[in-house]
Amino acid sequence: MNLKEMSTGEDRIASGHRLCPGCGLPIITRIVTRATDHPIVVGTATGCLEVSTTIYPYTSWKVPWIHNAFENVAATMSGVEAAYKALKRKGRLPGGDKEVKFLAMGGDGGTYDIGLQSLSGMLERGHDIVYVCLDNEGYMHTGIQRSSSTPYGAWTNTSQVGKVHKGKEQFKKDLTAVVAGHHIPYVAQGSPHNWNDLFMKAKKAFEKKGPAFINVLSPCVPGWKYNSDQTIAVAKMATDTCFWPLFEIEDDVWKLNYDPKDNKKPVVEWLKMQRRFAHLMVPENRHIVDALQQKVDSQWAWIKRQCGAA
Repeated sequence: MNLKEMSTGEDRIASGHRLCPGCGLPIITRIVTRATDHPIVVGTATGCLEVSTTIYPYTSWKVPWIHNAFENVAATMSGVEAAYKALKRKGRLPGGDKEVKFLAMGGDGGTYDIGLQSLSGMLERGHDIVYVCLDNEGYMHTGIQRSSSTPYGAWTNTSQVGKVHKGKEQFKKDLTAVVAGHHIPYVAQGSPHNWNDLFMKAKKAFEKKGPAFINVLSPCVPGWKYNSDQTIAVAKMATDTCFWPLFEIEDDVWKLNYDPKDNKKPVVEWLKMQRRFAHLMVPENRHIVDALQQKVDSQWAWIKRQCGAA
């Protein structure tokens, strides 16, 4: 698949939405929804993608779409998928036996945090649904609050920087590993800067029978505090520093998709691109950067061992 071929596919979300210039969300959504030729039904949890694409009475969606509360997109789509299977089994499905795909999308707030129980239930029950987490590392559409996905040391409006506190004081939750523990058919991490990698992962996810999960890093211009023309560069640096490794787990077999090897960059190069980490760029806070680097190195080594690439 080349970019020209992908660009000729059906666009399931229209331009003219209200997402911020430079936002990673529409890039990810376009790539993922083009990865199947089947009809799809999309559910989105409350969040930036939902509020910015469906301002009443308008919608940017060109497919059947459902709005859910923050915490229940996986449960809602589980019900939709189960109803579809029941109607198909009874021969009452409008349009005959055509195969329909189901896509659930939620931010890190609605996935890492208050939607984790709903997601786990969907995975454990084995629903044939692709779940994509749009990880912008905070509750962005409600005012930039920290989530369990927010990186260690990052400023948010609920992890402030002052004399005592220097940003978030906990490390980012490894949700992809949590999902891998459910032993579902397909799990992956992706990034909008590598469109082909993300497209192929979404294609695999749609083709699998049973639940699939893709965690995609989604840079946020106001929340991460960088210039809107730097989204792809920021996303790429996250993988070059191994802060956000690209890998997939297919039927419990781990595979590394990108290894910077000798060109692996220190995590401070990624931090310097975002003003939410500006307070760490002084000598007295260097220990926070060092602690984050140690965490990144440790997790990168663990992932390489899982993939047999150590």
